[in-house]
Amino acid sequence: MDNGNNERIVGYFIEEAKEHLETIEKGILDLSSAVNDEESINELFRAAHSIKGGAAMLNFTSISKTAHRLEDAFKILRDDPIQTDQTLESLFLKVYDILQDLLERLQGPLGLSEEEGEQIMETAEPHFVELLNYIQQLADGEIPATEPVTSASVRAASPSLTAIPNNEVVMQVRQILQQMLVIFKQDATPNNRQQLQSICDKLSQIAPTENGWQNLIKCAKQAIANPKHSYRLLAPVIIKEVKLAGDCLEVGKGSEIAPSQGLEQLAYSKLPQVLISVDPTIAAETITKIFNREQISKLVNLLQTTH
Repeated sequence: MDNGNNERIVGYFIEEAKEHLETIEKGILDLSSAVNDEESINELFRAAHSIKGGAAMLNFTSISKTAHRLEDAFKILRDDPIQTDQTLESLFLKVYDILQDLLERLQGPLGLSEEEGEQIMETAEPHFVELLNYIQQLADGEIPATEPVTSASVRAASPSLTAIPNNEVVMQVRQILQQMLVIFKQDATPNNRQQLQSICDKLSQIAPTENGWQNLIKCAKQAIANPKHSYRLLAPVIIKEVKLAGDCLEVGKGSEIAPSQGLEQLAYSKLPQVLISVDPTIAAETITKIFNREQISKLVNLLQTTH
């Protein structure tokens, strides 16, 4: 297989894996509902299974193994629905964050080396065991023996991972994000956008004295207000950033909260935003679907003059 073709296949894998990640994150954020809905839990199982299979085919062992752990966990929930709790959601989010971290490294300029993947897997192994043991204990009706994991301990062990919710503030953020997800799944109407903006107002009230939090929520609200931005574009950006910011609030790191460049662009841009893959072939396909011939010609000329 030539190098160009291999890069193209990896690009396709990453794009597909991102969609599966979004499915998994939404399911975990609404885990209590998902376990009671056969189609929802099957969808989570299939998403993890697809990432596992694609990664195994491309020899991304660490990604494949992490997705496999999630697949095993979702299989238990699928075969034996249980009463979920906040600790279980937190443990699921830890493994999800490991998988997301691995995929982001793979997409980065340096890629994901086999050695780096092995190191991450070694650090993550206790998280995998803890998740599966906790699920099994719940399924068997035993009193869970594991202690709740705090955000502080997770950040200390692995700074690249998202903090784990454990207190009232983060619970509030999670519950409000679940309300947002319900609306993001619907058609984008003016009334829906107003509802989402009202939800942003609720979020801002959680930490009224934290300037970083207030600025981030303001950007989210403004991005939602722009009718040219689709929910498909808005949802993954806003959900992820608000979740991460809520985790910062919990561990007293509100000063570190700031909207990403992408969120700021969504907030202050008057033009519709388009997500373009780093893979040139996929990017070209996206551009040809969105722009007409004249616009593409102008884009080519602009690219030539800037290099």
